[in-house]
This record gives sequence, C-alpha cells and structure tokens, in this order.
Amino acid sequence: MGDGIILNNSIYEYSEVTDEKLREYIIATPQLHKYFKLDWDILKTRQYCGILNFQEEDFYLLPKISNKDEKQNLDTFIYMLMVAYDIKLQNEDIAACENQTHTILEVFIQLFAKKLFQEFQYGIYKEYITEQENLTTLRGKYLINENLKTNFVKNKIYCEYDEFSMNNQLNQFFLFAVKSLLMFAKDKRVLMQCEIALDEVEYKSFDINYLTIHFHRLNSRFKESFEFALLLLNKSIPLFAKDKKSFAFLFDMNELFEKFIGKIFKELDPSTKLQNQKNFGNLQLKPDIITTNMIIDTKYKILKSRDDLAVSDKYQMFVYGTNFGIKNTMLLYPKHLEHFDYELRLGKDEREIGLKVKSIDLGCDGGYGEFVDEMKKRVGELR
Repeated sequence: MGDGIILNNSIYEYSEVTDEKLREYIIATPQLHKYFKLDWDILKTRQYCGILNFQEEDFYLLPKISNKDEKQNLDTFIYMLMVAYDIKLQNEDIAACENQTHTILEVFIQLFAKKLFQEFQYGIYKEYITEQENLTTLRGKYLINENLKTNFVKNKIYCEYDEFSMNNQLNQFFLFAVKSLLMFAKDKRVLMQCEIALDEVEYKSFDINYLTIHFHRLNSRFKESFEFALLLLNKSIPLFAKDKKSFAFLFDMNELFEKFIGKIFKELDPSTKLQNQKNFGNLQLKPDIITTNMIIDTKYKILKSRDDLAVSDKYQMFVYGTNFGIKNTMLLYPKHLEHFDYELRLGKDEREIGLKVKSIDLGCDGGYGEFVDEMKKRVGELR
C-alpha cells in the first residue's frame, strides 16, 4: 500500500472527537454510545476501530500502531482483520482500500458478493424439503387427518411430499444477508445478481446470534461465504434516518488483537488451542491461547510501565497456570511507547507459576505478505 498518504477524516482510538457535527450526531445516536465515551463534555473514542459513515463522509477510527503515518495504521488494521477472520483478499482488493471511495466495508461486501455469486454459478445448493399442500392429484403421502379437517369436497387431496428445493435455510440466510448488505453497498451490481439467483427462495429475517447452519459434504463450499456474511452483518451498525443514510463498521480491538495473535500462534503450531474453556468445579476458565508449554492471554491495553500491570491480571494468570497444570504463562500487550520483556514469579514452592510480560510491535512497512511473515517471526520469538 501507499506510503505517507494522509486520510482526510481520521480519529485515533482513545482520542477526542473534534468534528462538531459528528460529535453532536454521536451524542444524539444511542446505537453509537457503547463505542464512545463522554467525559466532562469531551467525547472520546474507545477501543473500537473501523469506519463511521456520516452525511456521506467516511471517518476512519484507527488503532495507534505506527508513529509513521495514518496510512500505515490503516494498512495494519486491515491486515490484522484479514488474518483474524481468514479474509482472502486479492491484490486489487487490497489496493482498493487505498481509494477512499472504496472503504473497508465496501471492499469486504464486494468480496463476499463475488465469492457467493461464483459459488451460485457452480450451482445453487438444494436439499429435500418436506411440503404439505392441497393438490388436485395425489403426490407423495396422503394425509388422512388433514383431508378430514380441510377438504369437504372431493376435488382436492391434502398431501405431504419431499421436494428438491433451493428454498432451504442456508439460502434463506443468504437472501437475508444480501438484502441487508444492499443497504450499505455503494456498488450494488453483484449483490443484485445474487438476489436474482435466489428468486425462488422465501425471504425470512434472521437473528444471527441464534443461527445454526449444519455444514456437510454437499454444502461445505458455502461455509466461507456464510462465515463472511456473519462477520459483515455482526460488525455493521445501520444508522438510517428518513433523510440520510449513515452506518458504522466497527471492530473491538480487544477481540481483534486476541483473534489475530491466536491465528498466528495456530499457524506456527497447529496443536495450539484457542479459547479452550474448561470447568474446575464452579470455576469456569477460558484462556485465550494454550500452546504445548504455555498459556498466553492477550491484553489490548496501553502499558506505560511495569507499575501499570494490573493485580487482577496477575491473579488471572496464576489461576490459569495452577488449574491447567501449566507452569509458564504470558501476558502479551501491543507495543505502545515502551517495549516490555520481563518475568515474574507468582506463588511459591510447588504452586509457583512463571509469568512473562511481553509486548509485540504490530508495525510493518511492507505489504500483506511481508506483514504476515514478520508477525510470524515476532510471535515465534515470544515462545
């Protein structure tokens, strides 16, 4: 990506929102309150990064990773998203993020639409659906009770039959996703092609927090599109009024940092366990990352000195180590002003746990490939 490009509307995490119209809009919009903090009449961003579209302008909420320029911070943010969520971008898609008419959300929507339409061209997924219907001729099974209830004349037969249909839950979800994303997309062409391809599918609304789709050999090629759609719908916040259309596409940097580091560890060592939850009596524990010889917890916090290390974080790692039976633990922070690399001993005797406190520099001058290679190298050095 380009060097030294200045984004017109950029706001760093934990910084003041100085644009007065945007400030007023955020304060007046309840859906945005969890992403910002109003403190003594000063409105500041929290740890959420991405894009906030307001009055057809894109405001970039950026992580403070590099001191060089805003563009490198945006690049790194995009690269972290790609790694954390297994987003496969081509070079032209990555380059499109440089153009402010192609925001991160727009690029991701187009990527989803192209991938889904490509799969539809290979064939839309169909499965046998059980239907019940009043017909003029017998089809499938004759339903005696339904006929007694429904048919008072003998020219109709109530039947139950199986139909090989595209009107199944997976395609209903895709239609819901396509229609939802049409509201955000600037270029609607490929999404509309997907919508036309699903013309025989019944539209249904879904709560994506309670959605379960079973994938198997016959529909597994749609799994990537399904997960991508969930990501886009989950992170997109519609802020639609009668006269204007605004939206936000925001990621919690705590979650992104954890997922990103976890994916890198997993690539280096496939036996690594992520978010491995276990119950110890009434105690439920779920460390971020467990390798063969270490428990790692990521902390997306600004650690200015050793004195900033929270006592609760030390207790947490002691509890993890003693219960999982792993004597080596690590708290990992993104490098901010200082680089941290020191070790503490928690507890004593046979209950003693080693705690490393380290930071990782997320900045990198290269493109996506160079970034991933460099991050693998830096994470490898942590182990």
